[in-house]
Amino acid sequence: MDSIELELFQILGISLGLGLLVGLQRQHDQSELAGIRTFPLITLFGTISGLLAQHFGGWVVAMGIASMAGLVIVANLIKLRNPPFSPGLTTEAAALLMYAVGAYLVFGDKTVAVAIGATVAVLLHLKKKLHGFVKRIGEKDLKAIMQFVVISLVILPILPDETYGPYNVLNPHNIWLMVVLIVGIGLLGYFAYKVFGQKSGTLLGGILGGLISSTATTVSYARRTKDHNHTSTTLAALVIFIASAVSIVRIIVEVAVVAPGTIATVAPPLAAIFLLMLILGSLMYFFKGDDQDQMPEQGNPAQLKTALVFGAVYAAVMLATAFAKDYLGSSGLFIVAVISGLTDVDAITLSTARLMNIGNLELLSGWRIILTAALSNLVFKAGLVGVLGSRAVFGRVALMFGIVLAGGLLVLWLWPANFILALE
Repeated sequence: MDSIELELFQILGISLGLGLLVGLQRQHDQSELAGIRTFPLITLFGTISGLLAQHFGGWVVAMGIASMAGLVIVANLIKLRNPPFSPGLTTEAAALLMYAVGAYLVFGDKTVAVAIGATVAVLLHLKKKLHGFVKRIGEKDLKAIMQFVVISLVILPILPDETYGPYNVLNPHNIWLMVVLIVGIGLLGYFAYKVFGQKSGTLLGGILGGLISSTATTVSYARRTKDHNHTSTTLAALVIFIASAVSIVRIIVEVAVVAPGTIATVAPPLAAIFLLMLILGSLMYFFKGDDQDQMPEQGNPAQLKTALVFGAVYAAVMLATAFAKDYLGSSGLFIVAVISGLTDVDAITLSTARLMNIGNLELLSGWRIILTAALSNLVFKAGLVGVLGSRAVFGRVALMFGIVLAGGLLVLWLWPANFILALE
C-alpha cells in the first residue's frame, strides 16, 4: 500500500470516527433526526464530496451541502406529520457542520478537523449544563459579558498601535490590551463565583476573591468582622490570606502572558513566596474549626469605568517607570513599585514585565521590583484590615502578613540568583 492510499484510508477513518462520536451522543440524547448510523454517513459523504472536488471542482462540495440542507428540510416535514414532534435546529446544524468537517479533512489540517468534531460532541453533550448556566445568569451578569465584549472586541481593535507621549512609552493599543487581560481574569473569577454560588466555602471563597480582586475581598471581609455574630475573625482572616496568596499566582500568570520568555527567572522567587503562604494558609485552615460563611456578593469586574481607571493607572505607572529609570536608574523603579503596589500591583507587574520583554530591564531586577510591589500591597491590605476590621482580625492578618513580609525580604536579599548576578 503506497503513501497516497494510506493517507486516503486515514482520512476516511478519521471521518468515520468523528461521525460515530457525534452520532453516539445524538443517539444517547434520543434525537429523532439523526443518530449513530446517520452521522457517520454524513461525515463520510462530506469526505467523499471533498475527494471528488479535487478532480471535478468545488461545486461538488457546494452541491453536497445543498443536498444535506434539502434532506434535513424533507426529514423535518415528514416528521411534522407524525406528532408529537418538536423540530429544533441543534441536530440539523450539527449535521451540516459535520458534513463540512468531513469535506475539510480532505483540504485542511486533520488536527483542526478532529478538534472541531470533538468540540461539536462536547457541546451537544453539555446541553443541560449550558442551559442551566444560562438560567442562572441575571441581567447583571449579561451586562458584564456585553461590557467585556465592548472592551475586548469593540474598543481594542480600533485603538492605534503606535507610541505617544513622553519617553515614547504610551501605546493605546498595548495599554488597552493589558486592560483586557486584567478584566478577563476578574471576569473569569466572577463567573466561577456565579457557578459555585455564594455558599462556596472558605477555601473557594478566598480563591475566587483573589481572582476577582484580593483588595475588594479584604475590604469586604474586614468590614464583616465588625459584627462578631456574622463572620468569625479566624474565617475572615483566612479568606483574606487565601485571596492574597492567589494574587501571587495571578502575578505569575500576568508575567507569563505578557513576557513568557522571562517566566523561568521571574516565577521561582514568586513561587517561593506562594509556597510560604500556602503552608501558613494550610495551618490556619486546619485550626479554623468548622466555621463556614457565605461569600459576599461580587461586583461586576467588566465595568467600563473600572477599565478606564485601570488603563489610566497603568499608563501613569508606565510613565513613572520610564521617568524613574531615566533619572534614578533601576533603583528608582523600586520606589515606583512601593507606591504603585499600595493600590494596584497589576499595573506595576504588567509595566515591569513589558520592560523585561523588550530588553529595557534586567530580569534579575525585574522580579525583585514585582516582588517589592506585591509585598507593598500586603502592607496596604493589612492597613485596610486595621482601619475597617476588628482588632482580632487585624491581629491575625498582621501576624500572617508579617511572616510573609519577612520571608519576602529574605528572598529579595538571599535568593540564589543574586549571587549569580554578583559573580557576573
